Amino acid sequence: MKKEIIETIKSYDTIIVHRHVRPDPDAYGSQLGLQAILQTTYPEKKVYAVGEHDLAFDYLGKPEVIADDVYRNALVICTDTANTDRVDDQRYNTGKFLIKIDHHPNDDAYGDLLWVNTSASSCSEMIYELFKEGQEVDGWKMDKKGARLLFAGIVGDTGRFIYPSTTEKTFNVVGELIQYDFDRTELFNSMYELDRSLLHLQGYIYQNFTIDENGAAYIKLPISTLKEFGVTASDTSALVGSLGDVKGIKAWVMFVEEEDQIRVRLRSKGPIINNLAKQYRGGGHPMASGAKIFKWAEADEIISKLQMLCKEA
Repeated sequence: MKKEIIETIKSYDTIIVHRHVRPDPDAYGSQLGLQAILQTTYPEKKVYAVGEHDLAFDYLGKPEVIADDVYRNALVICTDTANTDRVDDQRYNTGKFLIKIDHHPNDDAYGDLLWVNTSASSCSEMIYELFKEGQEVDGWKMDKKGARLLFAGIVGDTGRFIYPSTTEKTFNVVGELIQYDFDRTELFNSMYELDRSLLHLQGYIYQNFTIDENGAAYIKLPISTLKEFGVTASDTSALVGSLGDVKGIKAWVMFVEEEDQIRVRLRSKGPIINNLAKQYRGGGHPMASGAKIFKWAEADEIISKLQMLCKEA
């Protein structure tokens, strides 16, 4: 499969890389990391990365704005995106050929060519694997910019290597990536330093979350609370793992109200929670998933079902 992807990339002069909406470090890392590798390897090709930019990821880079006609006869690659409705910039399907590279469950098998590996820690790890194959068969090259991006993506999706998805292979990959000359301290600071407003909200979460005797926990963050602390719904993504530090917790859910919906962020240390997310317009990994609801009554339904999952675990 990797060789077929490499041969397809070689045959196109224009390549456009997409990722998912509401990006995280792995979305940026895999997308921009692949772009950097291809630009370094094939300087004669036009390689673009597109999507709405999240200012929180300025430290990784910025996608580009391109015209519709750039897609004509272009190869489109979607990284780290399980479902078509989550692809950022819906022009993804207007190119000549579409490749999907992802590590989420393949519930939506879109694309002309698919490489999905649910055992990979991150899509960025898969991009590095693709790079190694390309290096062998076609002399692919990577500079410190590409290495830094892939490293950030892996760090982000493994929770600094503490999630169960982290494998021996993951450590081998990052061991090779750190041979490139980029500043890991600067990168970690950019990824994990928080503004005081977010730290204050994190304190609020610790003081106000609810946990039952079976280790199921939840916190509700309505718009009024976000405004009180001066943060946006997007900002709260940095805090979703906070409750993982609570002793005795098995799984938790954070509800974040937005103007038109309530964002649902589910995390687990054991119980499988992606099937629960699928019941509410979402999905994801067995231990890390997301969904969306439109009324607080649905939040109470999710809490009850999560409590049952933890009770049965």
